[in-house]
Amino acid sequence: MSNHIEKPSKAGGFPSIQATLSHVLRSQRTKQNLKNLLRVNQTDGFDCPGCAWGDNKHGAFQFCENGAKAVAWESTGKGVGSEFFAQHSVRQLAKQTDYWLEYQGRLTEPMRYNAATDHYEPVSWSDAFSIIADKLNSLSSPNQVEFYTSGRASNEASYLYQLFGRLYGTNNFPDCSNMCHEASGVALTKAIGIGKGTVVLNDFDAAEAIFVFGQNPGTNHPRMMNALRKAAKHGCKIVTFNNLKEVALEKFASPQSPIELLTPAATTISHQYLTPKLGGDMAAVRGMAKYIIEQRQDKIDHGFIEQHSAFFNEYQQSVKRTSWQQIEQQSGLTRADIIKAAILFSGSKSVISCWAMGLTQHKHSVDIIREVINLHLLCGQIGKPGAGLCPVRGHSNVQGNRTMGINEKPSNEFIAHFDNFFDTRLPRQAGHNVVEALKALQTKDSKVLICLGGNLAAAAPDTDFTYQAIHNAELNVQISTKLNRSHLQVTQDALILPCLGRTELDVQRSGIQKITVEDTFSMVHASTGMTEPVSELCLSEIDIVAQMANATFHHRDYHHFAGDQQTKTQSAATKINWLALRDDYGLIRQLIQNTINGFEYYNQRIEQPAGFYLGNSAARFVWNTQTKRAEFNPSNLPDSVIADCSSDAQLQSSQQPILLLQSLRSHDQYNTTIYGMDDRYRGIKGKRNVLFINPQDAQNLNLVEAQLVDLQSIANDNVVRKVSGFSVVLYDIPQGNIAAYYPETNPLVSINSVGIDSYTPTSKSIPVVITPSTKPVINVAQV
Repeated sequence: MSNHIEKPSKAGGFPSIQATLSHVLRSQRTKQNLKNLLRVNQTDGFDCPGCAWGDNKHGAFQFCENGAKAVAWESTGKGVGSEFFAQHSVRQLAKQTDYWLEYQGRLTEPMRYNAATDHYEPVSWSDAFSIIADKLNSLSSPNQVEFYTSGRASNEASYLYQLFGRLYGTNNFPDCSNMCHEASGVALTKAIGIGKGTVVLNDFDAAEAIFVFGQNPGTNHPRMMNALRKAAKHGCKIVTFNNLKEVALEKFASPQSPIELLTPAATTISHQYLTPKLGGDMAAVRGMAKYIIEQRQDKIDHGFIEQHSAFFNEYQQSVKRTSWQQIEQQSGLTRADIIKAAILFSGSKSVISCWAMGLTQHKHSVDIIREVINLHLLCGQIGKPGAGLCPVRGHSNVQGNRTMGINEKPSNEFIAHFDNFFDTRLPRQAGHNVVEALKALQTKDSKVLICLGGNLAAAAPDTDFTYQAIHNAELNVQISTKLNRSHLQVTQDALILPCLGRTELDVQRSGIQKITVEDTFSMVHASTGMTEPVSELCLSEIDIVAQMANATFHHRDYHHFAGDQQTKTQSAATKINWLALRDDYGLIRQLIQNTINGFEYYNQRIEQPAGFYLGNSAARFVWNTQTKRAEFNPSNLPDSVIADCSSDAQLQSSQQPILLLQSLRSHDQYNTTIYGMDDRYRGIKGKRNVLFINPQDAQNLNLVEAQLVDLQSIANDNVVRKVSGFSVVLYDIPQGNIAAYYPETNPLVSINSVGIDSYTPTSKSIPVVITPSTKPVINVAQV
């Protein structure tokens, strides 16, 4: 390890307090945001706009460092309105960094793009809704619209949004899940009949072992670290599988512990820390299963398997056929280390497995996750206290969005409830996921893009392709809190519609409104902001969606589309009082309870201090699969962990060594939002264009610390994908693997490089070649 970077000896502690206070001070609303932090994730408070980790209702402080950053970033005193846009053309703004764009402050008034001047100009809300309605009613097919959703949207906003889109006539609901945890939902649904985790937060107190796969909770889900620390201190054994050595999974100091806050003391988190090769987690878990099946038959739960499972014999034969040589080669781990993990797993009475995007963004991600599920089924580690499966979702309500119907492939059962209640006939045809939506926009088969939050331009793969696709939209509508890259991909017509943030007071005609969210443990709870809105011209997301629908369906030229099905949906759409739903969110919750299972007495149950639990069928041993049993997956290990768009022949013919790149977040980042230029836990200060590489790989390539290099990915579509000016950082990472931040490396991911069955971009397995930079790179100074 080079001395050039200085990683801290522990995560958390006093530096987290310092970082929190620094961001609160920079928000220019210091007093208000200190009050906000005391209300984060509290009863009668608001849900953190950051990650989806569950809430522990005990204690005065229920926020983490990155949650505090999210609150301060959203609740800022800086504003972006008509004066700002008069000074900056879109062409000029496009030259700025993503960090600079969002740092300018909150959007304060609706704006419309003027192609003649290349500036955004003020537009009234009524005119904005008329523009949207006119455009939607001029299209020849409802499938020419893409309704994108981010994980920030509330249950109520998401429900109304999908109702609007489906009554309009389409299932085109690409969303952020398509780019992150889609493989989790696919794998879980196939294996156990429900696409959600089977554990609740209290299960972490009862677990004897916790296995953490492909996840860096110290940065991405810091509140999870409190659960892991508590478990470790109670004797739970934590085993980590992570391509990088992440300090938070080694030692963590709770900012709420005076001793760990003020002294070098910290809690050791991982009992065993393994660093598999990228894409090698399936082989590692297969090795654990192989040891148990061949050497520890007494640890197999034969009763569970016989009563609850299908395809065990096929799986067992597949495991026995898998050689240790293949397991070690593909995983990059030794047989001894894998066996040690297997002994711990099989010898524990209760085991939880957690995972995030380190498992979900590969070509064979669905099979990787199903192998983790296989291991749990093998040992009966599901449906009992302290045991089960835990996909740790990203954005705060990404799971709730899917529950509400943000799904391009809704089930017939889901749609039938709406048909029956609204006396309509909603579309059954599968719509577009993110990749399909971008391709449809790129070919101009889709004409309109409406984004309910998020930053699709920065989040999606194949940046040049994505930019062009969004540019092609005849109307680009962005419902946003802050300026971002997606607002700048315009050529014809575009609208920026500023919305309230999670922290802000939402008052409608019926009074102060609550919204609800669903966390990663299927808990649904209410959220009420109390900060005065940054501008009187900011509307709630629900208000904006309701008025879009009202304008579209009650427009004087509204004719919808030909056919009996469209006639029924037109009738249903015009009967709904969209503005009444805007005026009282309780009415939306009544619709939800009438059309979606599990939401009985919705308005009453959210008054409970901790909300309510939706339940999990698999945790009750109810398997909603084709066989009505939990299904083992007997797949073989993949021949290659690299996506099909990069052929073996290409890789073998390359004149330079091929390394496998993963993109990841820095500690000063949440999704595409960049809070700052540091990555404290990895020892990076003041820059983002860095390349983490094994010292031996660097030596083999004649690279030295801090040297600038270019990265070019390999694909078989004759498109050159290249990024330049990345500074070499020698790091503890397996040979053959490298890492760099996103969205800076999104240009390297081919739009065609997606996971099997999930269509998730393969951002954790990008084959690249490295060359010295041919020209100096000018670093944009931090604001």
